[in-house]
Amino acid sequence: MTIRPRRSVLYMPGSNTRAMEKAKTLPIDAVILDLEDSVAPDAKAEARRLVAETVKAGGFGRREVFVRVNGLDTPWFADDLAAAAAARPDVILVPKVSTAQMLETIGQRLLDRHADARVRVWIMIETPHAIFNIRELAAAAADTETRLGGFVMGTNDLAKESRVRIVPGRAPMTGWLADCVLAAHAYGLDIVDGVYNNLSDLDGFQRECLEGRDLGFDGKTLIHPNQVEPCNAVFSPSADEVAMARKMIAAFDQPENRDKGVVQIDGRMVERLHAEMARRTVAIAEAIGMA
Repeated sequence: MTIRPRRSVLYMPGSNTRAMEKAKTLPIDAVILDLEDSVAPDAKAEARRLVAETVKAGGFGRREVFVRVNGLDTPWFADDLAAAAAARPDVILVPKVSTAQMLETIGQRLLDRHADARVRVWIMIETPHAIFNIRELAAAAADTETRLGGFVMGTNDLAKESRVRIVPGRAPMTGWLADCVLAAHAYGLDIVDGVYNNLSDLDGFQRECLEGRDLGFDGKTLIHPNQVEPCNAVFSPSADEVAMARKMIAAFDQPENRDKGVVQIDGRMVERLHAEMARRTVAIAEAIGMA
């Protein structure tokens, strides 16, 4: 089982070379080099050049590199997509995608540009239409030409578009978040949670990480390096969880248990499905260097 951890996914402005270089030194699983919200209109062209140079130069090690382009309905999209495709990041992240038809358009444009097949497309889920169409969007991953690899929640834009308030616990949008997680995992996609805006509230940030983890998110998008360590801690399995997972796997691997659906471990009845979950836990632990 090959799993790429995506616990911490840090936004860095594409207009800031120093910030992008710093990302190469941080214990993050992925970095989003941003050409959209963090870059002013008159700085878009220069940021596009800087991001392309940064991606081509490499040096990010095991960190996954995303480039967030501007949306399909903006005057910068075509040039952003062309530059990103030529630079060959791991992922091109497209904001405000709401329909499968938009995914098909992105895939066709990348095909026309002969973009490397290893470059994946992730999309921001940040509009009411995207929430309504979430199953259709996730199902589009079955069409290999879309290159769809995952979702990033854009909770700030979603709040703006829906007029709900972002409050502790996010009760007004928890149902939407859960629907997105369910759709993503139903079609084999990873999904990362939205950002936490209050940089001075580390306790609130940790609570929201825990909420996202318990909802089934694979990780969280971040806006400051100070958020990386606590985020990694929440989305990493604990040592006890890894030890129990290994015990479950070992039990079902015993010759006398290989055809059993249930075994007893330390007084607990453990089903085979728990062993499959355990294999994922161990795979993540190994991928992040815990085991």
